Amino acid sequence: MMQHRGKWIYFIIFFTLVLTGCQSNEFRDNDTLSVVTTTAQIADPLRIIGGDRIHVESLMGTGVDPHLYEASQGDISTLEQADILFYNGVHLEANMSEVFEHTSVPTLAFGSAADPNDLLEDPASQGSPDPHIWFDIDIWEDGIIAAVEKLKELSPDDAEYFEENKQEYLLELEELKTYSKNKLGSIDKEKRVLVTAHDAFQYFARMNDLEVVALQGLSTESEIGISDVQSTVQTIVDQDIPSVFVESSVNKAAIQSVIEGVKRTGHDISLGGELYSDAMGEEGTESGTYIGMYRYNVDTIYDALSGGT
Repeated sequence: MMQHRGKWIYFIIFFTLVLTGCQSNEFRDNDTLSVVTTTAQIADPLRIIGGDRIHVESLMGTGVDPHLYEASQGDISTLEQADILFYNGVHLEANMSEVFEHTSVPTLAFGSAADPNDLLEDPASQGSPDPHIWFDIDIWEDGIIAAVEKLKELSPDDAEYFEENKQEYLLELEELKTYSKNKLGSIDKEKRVLVTAHDAFQYFARMNDLEVVALQGLSTESEIGISDVQSTVQTIVDQDIPSVFVESSVNKAAIQSVIEGVKRTGHDISLGGELYSDAMGEEGTESGTYIGMYRYNVDTIYDALSGGT
């Protein structure tokens, strides 16, 4: 089945190239680089750094699950008219691997810029990395730096402009990192337990000294069983965890089952709020930016686990 689907994707790419290969992006400013990204987490920093020298389009919008996303023919057409594609890599966009392999457009995976020793392993699949690397600010900085070098190669006249904007943005990321560590580090150690439906926050937890309890594995394709719910309920009761969290791009039913199970034990539990995991907020809002999304998550977790004190 997968091989059959892969052949169809290849044929779509082939015919798209035939139809668009001679158009040479005549409808956009030739002095502006056309950049396509898979996720908004990549698109937002590049828009800020590239300014009016680049045009950035993200294939995945608000609330889209990148684990399950499959490229449409429109996506492939958009990609083939771009100057470069940036994607997360480390198997996040697993259903788009055929597209990445067959495109004629230059590509860069943010994960390829990371030190392999810094990547966490998928506990359910030995040797496979955890793809949620944007939650480690240091790793994300490495990806941004590598991406900017690619932009400089494509537009040498704008290299100084890109470099200056990159340095300013990296300073903001360092401030975000300090803010995050200080705020979450002020929560009582035994309360620093993050209970979510989907195991997307291991990098976030490592950076901010938290423990993660997740019902579902790294991919949202993994199933949640009754035993997963029961063991999570027991952990919450045993550790007296005050709150659990839902995610913007993940079904909320499983966490609701946990809340109901905890309440049946007589333990007091609350919904701490909604976190952004695989997707950011609406474009044009604070949570629709990488820094705003990260900061929102920090504040939401702090308010729930510390009682806002």
